[in-house]
Amino acid sequence: MTSLALLEIARGAALWFSLLVLLVGAAWRVIALLWLGTRPDLSEPRSERRCAAIARAVFARTLLRKEFRQSRRFGPLSGYVYHLGLVVIVFGYLPHVAFVARLTGIDWPALPDAIVYLAVGPTIIALLLTLFERLTDPVLRLLSNFDDYFSWFVVFLPLLTGMTVLSGTPPRQGAASALYPLPLAVHLLSVELLLLWLPFGKLGHAFLVFLSRGTTAAAMARKGASF
Repeated sequence: MTSLALLEIARGAALWFSLLVLLVGAAWRVIALLWLGTRPDLSEPRSERRCAAIARAVFARTLLRKEFRQSRRFGPLSGYVYHLGLVVIVFGYLPHVAFVARLTGIDWPALPDAIVYLAVGPTIIALLLTLFERLTDPVLRLLSNFDDYFSWFVVFLPLLTGMTVLSGTPPRQGAASALYPLPLAVHLLSVELLLLWLPFGKLGHAFLVFLSRGTTAAAMARKGASF
């Protein structure tokens, strides 16, 4: 198979299949969380301020708790670094914005290339530190399973393959597909692997995090407990 043929597959059938799996899998997870297995709560509610509890939980649980601020572990801080870095890279880089616009017709102003490039280094370092800590900390190593390591891999791989696409190619001229079809195809396939895994592993928190926090906070508020 030639590089151009592989690129056509990555841009065509593989892309649409991964997006279909992502949408169906995400819908399945959300429906399961909202309806499947729920039981009616017949107890008398102790508080009706569930909306306020949901808003408080969504905001407060996003901040770094004071118990972890003095920790010597990399995890709490590196998590913020690579999450923020991934947001900048995915939603701020012009080729990514153009890619989404071609698929959906929705676009937004891109960030300057320099800002995106500056975000790549700390993001990669933070991900490597996270893996290092998981491999060396006895407790984290005991708690870790295939999901943890594979989820790390499918997040890190698009960053690595994306760097090969940029090698020697002016990103704003769209020359990557013409000059380097193989690196671009591999990069797209790595992104599609991420999309395929995202609904089923722990990466599902990307679209479940606020819903799960809100559901837990509402249940706790009904019982009169703080969250």
